[in-house]
Amino acid sequence: MNQAAMHDLGRLLLRIALGALILLHGITKLRGGMSGIEGMVEAQGLPGVLAYGVLIGEVLAPLMLLAGFHARIGAALVAVNMLFAIALAHLGELGQLNASGGWALELQGMFLATAVAIALLGPGRYGINQR
Repeated sequence: MNQAAMHDLGRLLLRIALGALILLHGITKLRGGMSGIEGMVEAQGLPGVLAYGVLIGEVLAPLMLLAGFHARIGAALVAVNMLFAIALAHLGELGQLNASGGWALELQGMFLATAVAIALLGPGRYGINQR
Protein backbone atom coordinates (compact mmCIF):
# COMPACT_ATOMS: atom_id res chain seq x y z
CA MET A 1 0.00 0.00 0.00
CA ASN A 2 1.41 3.39 -0.92
CA GLN A 3 1.99 6.30 1.46
CA ALA A 4 -0.96 8.38 0.22
CA ALA A 5 -3.40 5.50 0.68
CA MET A 6 -2.15 4.88 4.21
CA HIS A 7 -2.55 8.58 5.06
CA ASP A 8 -6.10 8.54 3.71
CA LEU A 9 -6.94 5.41 5.70
CA GLY A 10 -5.53 7.02 8.82
CA ARG A 11 -7.71 10.07 8.30
CA LEU A 12 -10.73 7.85 7.73
CA LEU A 13 -10.02 5.97 10.95
CA LEU A 14 -9.73 9.25 12.90
CA ARG A 15 -13.00 10.52 11.40
CA ILE A 16 -14.90 7.30 12.15
CA ALA A 17 -13.60 7.01 15.71
CA LEU A 18 -14.31 10.63 16.65
CA GLY A 19 -17.59 10.83 14.75
CA ALA A 20 -19.03 7.62 16.22
CA LEU A 21 -17.96 8.32 19.79
CA ILE A 22 -19.20 11.93 19.82
CA LEU A 23 -22.44 10.93 18.06
CA LEU A 24 -23.21 8.52 20.90
CA HIS A 25 -23.08 11.48 23.31
CA GLY A 26 -25.43 13.42 21.04
CA ILE A 27 -27.92 10.55 20.79
CA THR A 28 -27.98 10.34 24.57
CA LYS A 29 -28.86 14.02 24.75
CA LEU A 30 -31.57 13.61 22.12
CA ARG A 31 -33.10 10.74 24.07
CA GLY A 32 -32.63 12.11 27.59
CA GLY A 33 -33.35 15.77 27.06
CA MET A 34 -31.37 18.94 27.32
CA SER A 35 -32.40 20.19 30.76
CA GLY A 36 -29.07 19.33 32.39
CA ILE A 37 -27.11 21.19 29.72
CA GLU A 38 -29.51 24.15 29.91
CA GLY A 39 -28.94 24.32 33.66
CA MET A 40 -25.16 24.41 33.25
CA VAL A 41 -25.38 27.14 30.61
CA GLU A 42 -27.82 29.24 32.67
CA ALA A 43 -25.65 28.81 35.79
CA GLN A 44 -22.92 30.66 33.90
CA GLY A 45 -25.31 33.54 33.20
CA LEU A 46 -25.81 32.60 29.55
CA PRO A 47 -29.17 32.14 27.80
CA GLY A 48 -30.43 28.56 28.11
CA VAL A 49 -31.10 28.36 24.37
CA LEU A 50 -27.31 28.18 23.82
CA ALA A 51 -27.46 24.66 25.26
CA TYR A 52 -28.97 23.48 21.99
CA GLY A 53 -25.65 24.22 20.31
CA VAL A 54 -24.53 20.92 21.80
CA LEU A 55 -26.74 19.20 19.23
CA ILE A 56 -24.71 20.85 16.47
CA GLY A 57 -21.46 19.71 18.07
CA GLU A 58 -22.63 16.21 19.03
CA VAL A 59 -25.09 15.25 16.28
CA LEU A 60 -24.59 17.32 13.12
CA ALA A 61 -20.78 17.61 13.31
CA PRO A 62 -20.20 13.88 13.93
CA LEU A 63 -22.44 13.03 10.97
CA MET A 64 -20.32 15.39 8.85
CA LEU A 65 -17.18 13.60 10.07
CA LEU A 66 -18.54 10.15 9.38
CA ALA A 67 -19.53 11.10 5.84
CA GLY A 68 -16.43 13.16 5.19
CA PHE A 69 -18.71 16.05 4.18
CA HIS A 70 -16.95 19.31 5.02
CA ALA A 71 -15.11 17.30 7.67
CA ARG A 72 -12.80 20.18 8.58
CA ILE A 73 -15.83 22.27 9.57
CA GLY A 74 -17.37 19.29 11.40
CA ALA A 75 -14.13 18.76 13.30
CA ALA A 76 -13.92 22.44 14.20
CA LEU A 77 -17.49 22.27 15.53
CA VAL A 78 -16.58 19.25 17.67
CA ALA A 79 -13.49 21.10 18.98
CA VAL A 80 -15.57 24.14 19.96
CA ASN A 81 -18.14 21.82 21.56
CA MET A 82 -15.39 20.16 23.60
CA LEU A 83 -14.01 23.51 24.74
CA PHE A 84 -17.48 24.46 25.97
CA ALA A 85 -17.90 21.06 27.65
CA ILE A 86 -14.60 21.45 29.46
CA ALA A 87 -15.40 25.04 30.49
CA LEU A 88 -18.97 24.33 31.65
CA ALA A 89 -18.77 20.84 33.11
CA HIS A 90 -15.16 19.86 33.74
CA LEU A 91 -13.14 22.97 34.59
CA GLY A 92 -12.66 21.85 38.18
CA GLU A 93 -11.03 18.63 36.95
CA LEU A 94 -8.52 20.33 34.65
CA GLY A 95 -5.50 19.68 36.85
CA GLN A 96 -6.68 16.47 38.49
CA LEU A 97 -5.76 12.84 38.05
CA ASN A 98 -8.28 10.00 38.13
CA ALA A 99 -8.13 6.92 40.37
CA SER A 100 -5.91 5.13 37.81
CA GLY A 101 -3.38 7.94 37.76
CA GLY A 102 -4.43 9.28 34.35
CA TRP A 103 -5.62 12.79 33.62
CA ALA A 104 -9.21 13.26 34.77
CA LEU A 105 -10.06 14.81 31.39
CA GLU A 106 -8.25 12.33 29.18
CA LEU A 107 -11.38 11.49 27.17
CA GLN A 108 -12.27 15.13 26.61
CA GLY A 109 -8.64 15.90 25.81
CA MET A 110 -8.48 13.08 23.28
CA PHE A 111 -11.72 14.23 21.64
CA LEU A 112 -10.40 17.79 21.43
CA ALA A 113 -6.97 16.79 20.07
CA THR A 114 -8.49 14.42 17.50
CA ALA A 115 -10.93 17.10 16.34
CA VAL A 116 -8.10 19.61 15.92
CA ALA A 117 -6.03 17.02 14.00
CA ILE A 118 -8.90 16.33 11.59
CA ALA A 119 -9.53 20.06 11.15
CA LEU A 120 -5.87 20.45 10.16
CA LEU A 121 -5.55 17.26 8.05
CA GLY A 122 -8.92 17.20 6.29
CA PRO A 123 -10.98 14.11 5.53
CA GLY A 124 -8.67 12.49 3.01
CA ARG A 125 -9.70 10.70 -0.15
CA TYR A 126 -12.44 8.65 1.52
CA GLY A 127 -14.85 11.49 2.13
CA ILE A 128 -17.80 12.87 0.21
CA ASN A 129 -16.09 16.10 -0.80
CA GLN A 130 -12.50 15.01 -0.05
CA ARG A 131 -11.46 18.38 1.43
